Amino acid sequence: MKYKVLKKQFNSDECFVCGIHNDYGLKTAFYELENGVLLTMTKGDNFHQSYPNRMHGGVISALLDETIGRAMSITEPETWGVTIKLEVTYRKPVPLDEEIIVCGWITKNKGMTFKGEGLILAKDRTTILATSEGTYFKQNIHDIIGEHRLTGWQYVEDAHAVTEIELDHEFTRSE
Repeated sequence: MKYKVLKKQFNSDECFVCGIHNDYGLKTAFYELENGVLLTMTKGDNFHQSYPNRMHGGVISALLDETIGRAMSITEPETWGVTIKLEVTYRKPVPLDEEIIVCGWITKNKGMTFKGEGLILAKDRTTILATSEGTYFKQNIHDIIGEHRLTGWQYVEDAHAVTEIELDHEFTRSE
């Protein structure tokens, strides 16, 4: 199924996952899809490895955590998630030399907390490499980054703008 990209989210300067100036980070770009899923496509580097040619489990966890935590901003643009609990299931090795697709979505939104799920797909876009479920505390993005750091929070234009993505996965949506 093809999903339309509605919006590209901002990047920070130094974040490990999305920081555009972090030499050891993943420099991911996040896209909001029409079905309420947040998506990024990325590829690891040698300094993201555990065993040869495999992404480190902590990096996998960070990707899933950031993607789910950011997904809340699709419906609440000034809100991000601060992790309370995250459970990751590693199903297959995540390769370093191939693009992977990371998806996150909200499954429950109640009061000051929300729950979400995430997954990492192989480049074939059907093989699930890892899954996660998390619980997050809602926090205003300005409280997280601070007003003095807004200059490090920016929209970065894509060289090749993503307008739609094809995924063969059914997503369980919010209550």
